[in-house]
Amino acid sequence: MPVIEYKCPNCGSGMVFDSATGMLSCPSCGRQDNIEQLQDPLTQTVFTEEDQAQEYHCTSCGAVIITDADTSATTCSFCGSAVVLGDRLTGDLAPALVIPFSISKEEAMKAFKKWCKNGLLTPNGFMTADRVKSITGIYVPFWLYELHNNVEVQGHATRVRTYTRGDYQITETQHFEVYRRLKLNYKRVPVDASKKMNDGLMDKLEPFPYGEMKDFKTPYLAGFIAEKYSFDDGELLPRAKEKIRGYIESAISSSVSGYTTVNYTNKNIDTSLKQSDYALLPVWMVYYDFNKQQHTFAMNGQTGKVVGKPPISKAKVTAWFAGVSCVSLVALKLLSLVLGGGFL
Repeated sequence: MPVIEYKCPNCGSGMVFDSATGMLSCPSCGRQDNIEQLQDPLTQTVFTEEDQAQEYHCTSCGAVIITDADTSATTCSFCGSAVVLGDRLTGDLAPALVIPFSISKEEAMKAFKKWCKNGLLTPNGFMTADRVKSITGIYVPFWLYELHNNVEVQGHATRVRTYTRGDYQITETQHFEVYRRLKLNYKRVPVDASKKMNDGLMDKLEPFPYGEMKDFKTPYLAGFIAEKYSFDDGELLPRAKEKIRGYIESAISSSVSGYTTVNYTNKNIDTSLKQSDYALLPVWMVYYDFNKQQHTFAMNGQTGKVVGKPPISKAKVTAWFAGVSCVSLVALKLLSLVLGGGFL
């Protein structure tokens, strides 16, 4: 049976992952089970190509569970039971790691509203009414790369100093041939692997607290939506290399500090993939309606960091610039009075 549902042994209700305690919790009777001590049913089940279900049925009410092809955990639309689609989490699709949610839905909503109200240039009505269309906890698929880099650079550098001797100002320029060889290793470089997620939003949610990373177990998904990867690690490797490019350039610059100018004649960066891990990372997605438009925001499900572009009030922007101009005029007027001049 590819559909996995966690039933409370005490009362039979559906159990879900509790972000506050990190336990598998029953909302009806309060029972809590330590996930690390539970046997994951996926370790006991092997799904073959022929066994993979095209249609899923809720084990609680029997209703057909309708999902798209990328969903691996969801809730039954009829009875609300949390279900995990096991055949989408095995074999090559099996995550190795997971960072569980530590922020509840209620906490996420409260933090999101506070974040919106801090926007000095957002319209006054942006948060005066409940326009949140939905807030959804999603485990987003990421590839975490370990990349090793051998870097060799050659170039010409100068060091310039100017000093005065008698009546003369002297400029002295020293020339150097520079050579640097660096080994730069980067671990857990994250790249989101879901075609549904906006890459820009996902990048801005970083960093994720990798100290909270755990070996993957399906109970962590209970009560949340989870996506399986759309792109494998080979397809996203170029993007991972591009993400570390700035760090490599910064390391090179630091290694040749102290010169006035540096011109590189040769720069060779050899990047090799040491390891890639498939991980699920927690993200709250918030969809907000304002002025007949939908705005999308994302929140890191561990740190609470919110990213997205709220609407901007043109009137507030105009008032802000007017205020800045007014302050500048007053400052100039005061300065002219202090200097004994006039200003019209």
